[in-house]
Amino acid sequence: MDKLRRVLGGNDSPDEESGIMSQLNETTTLSWSTRLKAFLFCFILGILLSFLGSFALFLRGGLTVFAIFYTLGNILSMASTCFLMGPCNQIKKMFASSRAIATGLVIASFILTLVSALALHNALLALIFIIIQSLAMTWYSLSYIPYARDAVKKTFIACVG
Repeated sequence: MDKLRRVLGGNDSPDEESGIMSQLNETTTLSWSTRLKAFLFCFILGILLSFLGSFALFLRGGLTVFAIFYTLGNILSMASTCFLMGPCNQIKKMFASSRAIATGLVIASFILTLVSALALHNALLALIFIIIQSLAMTWYSLSYIPYARDAVKKTFIACVG
């Protein structure tokens, strides 16, 4: 369990020197059980929001409501991992060289989906950004699984080529 805490916290080696940020992190951290409960709460709430947005598709103007609920659900689900890793480690991992482009696409698609739904009131544009958002989130998530992106690329090339 301690190894899992160190990996999720970004501390693979227990002998790592402690800097100012890690000292600050140690003094302000939540207990492991509280972190886990907060993660589960936010993650489940995010999935619930995305799922509830699906029911909005059957209402008048439902695509806009769906876009809002779906995007907020994805943001909440993505932010839930901050409780496991801590916000600083989460941001470092999000903008690591292997996933910086995917992170940028995810954040841009979040913003563009909400702008098209709330400011522009353009349901078709919101739907396009929802599709981009789903693809970007999938690509971002695959970056955490070793060799998953390579497998998806090879499969895609085999299907298309």
